[in-house]
Amino acid sequence: MLKVTHLRTEYKTNPLGIGTLRPRLSWEIVSEKRNTNQTAYRIIFGLHLEDLVENRNLFWDTGIINSDRSNQVEYHGPALQSSQSIFWRVKIWDNHNHESEWSEVACWEMGLLESTDWQAFWIEPDRTEDTSVSNPCPFLRREFSVHKEIFSARAFVSCHGLYQLFLNGKKVSDDLFTPGWTSYLHRIQYQMYDITEFLKNGENAIGAILGDGWYRGYVGWEGKRNLYGDKLTLILQIQILYVDGSTELICSDNSWKSATGPILKSDFYNGETYDARLEMNGWNRPGFDDKNWQSVILRNFTNELLVPSESEPVRITQEIKPVKKLVTPKGDLVFDLGQNIVGWVQLKLKGTRGSSITLKHAEVLDNEGNFYTDNLRAAKAEDHYIFKSDDTESFEPHFTFHGFRYVKVEGYEGVIEPENLMGKVIHTAMKPTGDFECSDPLVNQ
Repeated sequence: MLKVTHLRTEYKTNPLGIGTLRPRLSWEIVSEKRNTNQTAYRIIFGLHLEDLVENRNLFWDTGIINSDRSNQVEYHGPALQSSQSIFWRVKIWDNHNHESEWSEVACWEMGLLESTDWQAFWIEPDRTEDTSVSNPCPFLRREFSVHKEIFSARAFVSCHGLYQLFLNGKKVSDDLFTPGWTSYLHRIQYQMYDITEFLKNGENAIGAILGDGWYRGYVGWEGKRNLYGDKLTLILQIQILYVDGSTELICSDNSWKSATGPILKSDFYNGETYDARLEMNGWNRPGFDDKNWQSVILRNFTNELLVPSESEPVRITQEIKPVKKLVTPKGDLVFDLGQNIVGWVQLKLKGTRGSSITLKHAEVLDNEGNFYTDNLRAAKAEDHYIFKSDDTESFEPHFTFHGFRYVKVEGYEGVIEPENLMGKVIHTAMKPTGDFECSDPLVNQ
C-alpha cells in the first residue's frame, strides 16, 4: 500500500482566502513498507472538481517531478485570479518502484488580490461618543433579496476593532476576536467565509456587532485607549454566484443602519457589561423594524492595507466545570475551576428582571485563602449581567477574555451551584501534534 493523504495549502486544509500567488503545497505519505521514501511526484490542477475526477481540461499539470520533497512545494502554474477556486490532487512514486493512486481532491480559494477588488465601503455608525471611555457596542444591519438559485456565496469582511457577523439570525463563524491583532496602521486582516448555506431564496438580513478590541480598547499601560484609532468601522463584501452564471455583490454602503443594544461595554482589560433588557429580538433577521435605527457614515479609508487572514483562528477549545465552591475567610463566594485558563465563564441562572450579577476573575488566592487581584493592577476583569426576566437565562461575553482560575460572584440573591457556571477555554485553534500522559496527575494537568 502506498497512499498520499492530508493535502494542505499554505499549511491549511482546503483554505479560503489565499493571498499568495505561489501557494505552498504539502502532503503526507502512508506506506506499509518500512524505509519508504518518495522519489517523484505529479500534481494536477483544475478549476472544477469534475475535471480532476475525470482527468480532463486540466488547469495545470506538473508532469512527473523527480523529487523527495513533499512539503512547501510551490505552485508555478498559470497566474491566479481573485476569488478563483483551484482543485488539486497528487500521486507519488517511491524507492521501491511503487506508484500510488491519485490522492483525494483538495482545494483552495483565492482571496481579493487587489485593493480595487473591494467594491464595499468602510461604514461607521452615525452616533456621538465620548471615545475617552468604553462605549456601547454598535450593531449594524442591512436586508437584501435573492430571487435566483445560488451556486455559491462568499463573504469578505474586516473592521477597525472586532466583529461578529450574522446572516439570517445565525452566526457565520465560530472564530473569535476577528479580524485579529495586527499593526492596524500597516496591515489589517480580513476573513473569507463560505456563506452559501446561510442564504435563502427571498429576503435575507446581514447583521454585525463591533467591539473595541485592541484597536481602540484599553491596551498597554496607564489606562491608555485608542491606540490605533477612536472610531469603529466595518467593511463587508458578499459575492454571490448564481446557477445561471450571473453574479451579484452585496456591500457595506450607505443603505446600512446602526444602533446600540445590550452590550454596554466590552473591553479586554475591564470585561463586559450586558443588559439583557435591551436585547433586540430579530435584529439580524429579515423583517425587523429598524425605523428607529440611525444611519451610517461612509469613511474614506484605504483598502491597500487589507490582507488575507494569515493565522489560525481563535476559538473555544474546551469547557471546564468548576471543581469546588468555597467561601473565603472574608466571606466571598468563589468558584474554583481547578486550573488557570484563558477565556470566560458562561452563566446559566434564574434571576428577576432588573437584578444583576457580577463575576470577578483571579488567578490565585492569597496566603489566607482570600480572593487576590492585586497582580491585575488597573485591569478590572469583571463581567456584569443584568437579567431581563424571571426565567433561566444564559450569558457569555462577546469581546473580552480573562486569565483566571477563581471566579468571585457578587450581587446575586439566589443560590449558585457549580453546575450554573462553565469555564470556556479559548486559544488559537491549532491542531495538536501529539500528547503525553504519565502517573503524575499534576504533570498531566
